[in-house]
Amino acid sequence: MLGAGFGLSESGVIDELDGNVVMVAVPAEEYLEIDYRNSLKERGQLEFLGGKQEFIHIGALSDIDISLGTHSGSDLEDRLGVGGSNNGFIGKLVRYIGLESHAGGAPDKGINALNAAMLGLMGIHAQRETFKEEDTIRVHPIITKGGEIVNNVPADVRIETYVRGKTVEAIIEANGKVNRALKAGAMAVGAEVEINDIPGYMPYQHHPDLDDLLRENCAAVLGEDRLEERGHSTGSTDMGDISCVMPTSSIRMGGVTGTGHGRTYKIVDKELEYVTPAKVLAIACIDLLYDGAAKANEIVESFNPTISTEEYTEFMRKMVS
Repeated sequence: MLGAGFGLSESGVIDELDGNVVMVAVPAEEYLEIDYRNSLKERGQLEFLGGKQEFIHIGALSDIDISLGTHSGSDLEDRLGVGGSNNGFIGKLVRYIGLESHAGGAPDKGINALNAAMLGLMGIHAQRETFKEEDTIRVHPIITKGGEIVNNVPADVRIETYVRGKTVEAIIEANGKVNRALKAGAMAVGAEVEINDIPGYMPYQHHPDLDDLLRENCAAVLGEDRLEERGHSTGSTDMGDISCVMPTSSIRMGGVTGTGHGRTYKIVDKELEYVTPAKVLAIACIDLLYDGAAKANEIVESFNPTISTEEYTEFMRKMVS
């Protein structure tokens, strides 16, 4: 992003274009530490748990018409990737409430919230064969608190998870099954369960005309033989929310090795990771904004938002339960 900005500015070409190019660095792209971020929400310090979600909500992107981004990918080796889509998801906070008792001396006097949680998780696993392949559902919970002390029957157990899917409808259907399983775990041992569903990220749909533009520029900079057409990814990104309110696209870069989100992830080709995508983004901005910004205006006028910027906050609030 910064490389594209330097190129457009220092070359002087920005003065020949009809429009502005804004470099927007957004925090909190990864939807992590759900319990902590939700506590900030409860204190009124933020509305949504993802960076671009919050930017849309507070109007930080209200004067932006088109969004372009980049993301690295270890599956691309020495290539650039264009196109594709991503899962969206619902974020979940789950709390099982049992009853403390001495774990050795009087376990019969307690209600084991950890057992309830384990049964709830097994219930989710039992649902997996009912998830349709085309919906690309992913559910991957973690236990963030397993009790208080080892000497007591666990009475406070907490879980964070996503329910991911290719479409909003698929996410909602799978989420209903997950909630049913979680409730069953509590019912089995006589515990209580609190399930807090929080708006996650919307499914990401690239704008086809922007994809075409980036595809041409990737080929011009790197060559057709090092260009890969991307399919659907079961990962998620807050670019999905941006793609609901404005024309959006992005490229993926190789030049890294190891496992994504793993400790082995390593940048090995800085030219491909930093310089090449900067050139592609800069040229794309020129294509969009020269000749009276004809291409940009054409894309903006043809775009039908899934959610309008003005309606975004209320739409997302309705997903809270």
